[in-house]
Amino acid sequence: MNRVYNFSAGPSMLPLPVLEQCAKEMTDYNGSGMSVMEMSHRSPVYDAIIKEAEKDLRELMNIPDNYKVLFVQGGASTQFAAIPLNLMKTGKADYVVSGQFSKKAYEEAQKYGDAKCIASSKDRTFAYIPTITPDMVRPDADYVHVCYNNTIFGTKYPEVPNVGDKVLVADMSSCIISEPVDVTKFGVIYAGAQKNMAPAGVTIVIIREDLLGNARPETPTMLDYKVMADNDSMYNTPPCYAIYVAGLVYKWILGLGGLEAMKKINEEKAAILYDYLDSSELFKPGADKEFRSMMNVTFVTGDEELDKKFCKEADAAGFKNLKGHRSVGGMRASIYNAMPTEGVKALVEFMKDFENKNK
Repeated sequence: MNRVYNFSAGPSMLPLPVLEQCAKEMTDYNGSGMSVMEMSHRSPVYDAIIKEAEKDLRELMNIPDNYKVLFVQGGASTQFAAIPLNLMKTGKADYVVSGQFSKKAYEEAQKYGDAKCIASSKDRTFAYIPTITPDMVRPDADYVHVCYNNTIFGTKYPEVPNVGDKVLVADMSSCIISEPVDVTKFGVIYAGAQKNMAPAGVTIVIIREDLLGNARPETPTMLDYKVMADNDSMYNTPPCYAIYVAGLVYKWILGLGGLEAMKKINEEKAAILYDYLDSSELFKPGADKEFRSMMNVTFVTGDEELDKKFCKEADAAGFKNLKGHRSVGGMRASIYNAMPTEGVKALVEFMKDFENKNK
C-alpha cells in the first residue's frame, strides 16, 4: 500500500484504522447485507449508527445535556446564514474578523441585520488573533461570532474570548475534537467535518437549548435549528455515510484516550514543525508565536519561485498539498488529528534537506 502524507487543509486525511474499517464494512455493514451508503436512514440499523455517533461525540467533548447535537448539511458556510437567521432577535450581532472565513461569516450576516466588526487582524494579514473585551461588545448585540482556528493563516484563539454575558458563537471547523474545549462557554459551536472529523458532507452544530425556537419567519426550514433538533437531524435524509465515518473517528479518538490524549499528540506534532521553522534560515513561520495553530502551520521562504520549487519537489517526494491557499501563497502543512507524528518528522527531514540544497 502506497499511502502518501497528505497535508491538505480539507478534505483531509482520515485515520488509517477508520478507513480500513470502512473498507471492511463497505458492502456489508454489521451483517445487514448492505452498505451504509445504501441503507434507509429510517431503518433501525442506521438509527443505531447516528445515535451511537452522537453519544460518542457527547462523551468526547463532554457536551452537557442542555445542548443539542445536530448533524446537518451544507458545510460550515451555510451556517454563516443560519446563525443570524436563528439568533438575531434584536437584529444586531458582533463579529471578530481574524481570517477569510470569519470575514465571509460577517459579510453573510450583514444580509440579515446589523452585523458589526468589533475587531480585526486584517492590518497585519491576519497573522494574529485580535483581542476582545466585554466592553467592546454592543449591549444590545444578540451574540458574538468568532472563527476559532483560521485554516488559511494558521492562527488560533489561545483561550476562549471574554464576551461577558453575551452568547458566544464559534466556527471550529478546523480544530474541532483536536483538544478539550469547555462547551458551556459557547452558545453555539459549529464545524464542517471534512478537516478533522469525516469526509465532506456533514456539518456538526452544537447548540444550547434555550437558543432554539427563535428563527425568524422567513428562515428556510432546513436552516431552522429547532426543526432539526425536534427531528433528531432526520427532517430529511442526512449525510448518512459521512455521519457513519464521523462515528468511527470518535471511537478512534476515545480509544486513544480522548481529547486530552489527542491534544498531547497534536502539541508534540506541532512542536516538531514549529521548532524547526524557528531555527531555519530559509523557512519562516507565518503566524505570530502566541497565536499559532496546532492544526495549520503556514510558512514561506520569502521567494515565490523558491516556494513553488519546494512545493513541486515535496509533492514528488510524497508530501502532498503543501501549497498555501491561493489568496496568500507560500506553504501550509495541515497536521490534523489523522496526520501521524512520523509524517511531520519526515516532512521536517525533507525541509532540512531542501534548505541545505537551496541556501
